[in-house]
Amino acid sequence: MIRQKSFAFQRPTVYLVPTPIGNLTEMAPRALDILNQVDVIAAEDTRNTRKLLMHYSIHKPLFACHEHNQQVAIPQVLDAIASNQSVALVSDAGYPLLSDPGQHLVETLIQKEIPVVSISGPNAALDALVASGLPCYHYMFYGFLDNKHNKRIQELETIKTFPYTMLFYEAPHRIQATLTDMLAVFGNRKMVLARELTKLHEEYLRGTISEILEVCEELKGEMVIVMAGNQKEESFDLDQAIERVIELSKTLKLKEACKEVAKETGASKNLLYQEALKRK
Repeated sequence: MIRQKSFAFQRPTVYLVPTPIGNLTEMAPRALDILNQVDVIAAEDTRNTRKLLMHYSIHKPLFACHEHNQQVAIPQVLDAIASNQSVALVSDAGYPLLSDPGQHLVETLIQKEIPVVSISGPNAALDALVASGLPCYHYMFYGFLDNKHNKRIQELETIKTFPYTMLFYEAPHRIQATLTDMLAVFGNRKMVLARELTKLHEEYLRGTISEILEVCEELKGEMVIVMAGNQKEESFDLDQAIERVIELSKTLKLKEACKEVAKETGASKNLLYQEALKRK
C-alpha cells in the first residue's frame, strides 16, 4: 500500500492542473496559485499553454509532455523532482489524463512514491452531463471511440447494454459517422450533443440520435455526446411496431417506414427493417 498525505510534508510534487475548456475566466484560483508556485510546467502543447500563461502574466519554464514523447518527458519530470522542483502537468483544455496525455507519467510517479495532487477545474464531459437533462446519478465516461468504423462498432457492442448515461468525446469531422454507428448498435436512443462548451457558440442539441444526425453534418467545434443508457425493451411492443411499419410501407419505402417507426417507438431502425422483411 502507498499512502500519500498531500499536505503533511513539504516535498516536490507533481500537480495535475485543469485548464479552461474555452472560457479563460473559468481558470480556478487555486490552479492559478499552483501555476505561480511550481518551478516548471509540463504541457501537452507548449504553444497553447504559453498563451494561457501570458493571459495571466505567469512566467515559468515550459517543456512538452504529450503521448508521443513520453520517453523524453517522463525523465524530465523525474529530473525536476530530483532537483527539488515541483511540476505542474497541464493539457490543452480540461483535466490532464481524461482523454489527454499523462497516464503513464502518473503511474511512474506513484510507483516511485512521488506525490501526485489533482487540482479542481473545468471538465467538458461533466459540464455536458449536468445540463443534458439525462440521468446524472450514475454515468460512465468513455472518452473517444476508435476512429475506424469496424473497431468503433466493436467498442459500441461491448457497452450497448450498459444501463446508465454514457459520455463520449468526438471531433466534428467524425461526428456523423460515430452517430450513425451508435444508431445501428444502440437503436434510436435519447441523447444530447453539446458543442463549443463555455465558448461564444456554445450549443446543446437534445433529441434522439436520428434527429441529431439530420443536422450534425453542419456542426463544428469540439463535441461531447451524452447518450442515454440501455433500458429494458418495455417501451414498445415489437409486433405492434412491425404492424405499423407494414402499414406505413404501403405509401413509403420500407426503409423510410422503419425510420418513422423508429422515431415513434425508440426501437432500432435496423431491427425493424430485418423483422419487417421476415414478415412481408
